[in-house]
Amino acid sequence: MKSSDRQVSATPRRDFLKVSGATLSTAAVSRLSQAAGQQSEEKLPSIQLGPHRISRLVAGWNPIGGHSHTTWTMAQFMRQYFTLDRVVEFLRKCESEGITAWQFDHTEIGVAAIHRLRELGTKMKFICLHAERAIDAPIKKVIDDTGCIAIVHHGGVTDALFRAGQHQKVHDFVKKVHDHGVLAGVSAHNPDNIKRIADEGWEVDLFMCCFYYVTRPREEQLEKLGKVAVYEPYYESDPDDMTAVMRQVSQPCLGFKILAAGRLAWTQKQVETCFRRAFERIKPTDGVIVGMFPVFFDEVAANAAYTRQYGQVA
Repeated sequence: MKSSDRQVSATPRRDFLKVSGATLSTAAVSRLSQAAGQQSEEKLPSIQLGPHRISRLVAGWNPIGGHSHTTWTMAQFMRQYFTLDRVVEFLRKCESEGITAWQFDHTEIGVAAIHRLRELGTKMKFICLHAERAIDAPIKKVIDDTGCIAIVHHGGVTDALFRAGQHQKVHDFVKKVHDHGVLAGVSAHNPDNIKRIADEGWEVDLFMCCFYYVTRPREEQLEKLGKVAVYEPYYESDPDDMTAVMRQVSQPCLGFKILAAGRLAWTQKQVETCFRRAFERIKPTDGVIVGMFPVFFDEVAANAAYTRQYGQVA
């Protein structure tokens, strides 16, 4: 790796700069990383997806795809950082920490990373977020390219179709995925959409459930709150609403944005609290998807350690 590519700092998580006006000590970060590293050979708690067993912590796609959910600059930084080599390096690190699944998008770099990992002997399972829109590859190509164990209908598209009264398109997608012989799921940010699918008895194998209803339309914000958030709305009570639905449905659910797209990652205490609360609120058969951007701090080891600590199933 060229020195011009990046300078890796010994400082903590990217947003973890100051706590109550004082910079976190290097020693504190070192202790956390060391504790995580000592556990890295242990398996993570796991859940069942159909015939597949995966870790309760799943590596996410958004930082790799440059979806920062914050600023254009951060999005560009993420895209620039995650070259193919770094994606593969990141996923191998995940696997070494006991993370056995990756949620990805069907893109050139995503497909190439899976091929490279397989050449290196990975045992990772792959879950594709997809919608088969005009801009997307056909379902068969996604499966042929990646050998994924599941394809999940994209949450933003799900919410838009339900809002437009076109939920049948989502149901047809689920049926089509099953016709191709892999697990079929639906992602959503609106908990009402997950609940409706479960109540109507769709043949869904898993759900991806956003802890924050970030697709909440402007008119709904005005009606319920009397004001509209700038860009995406993140409200403190949202995780309660979604996790209540996750506990009600019988299918395994993968909760995502448990850190509110980094908004709750200013300190490792915040991050740890988010992991603890997530695992306390979801079913023992559920897991979490977490995007990681390990430029300044070993987020992979730390998040794996939190999963070992709080994600154990009795």
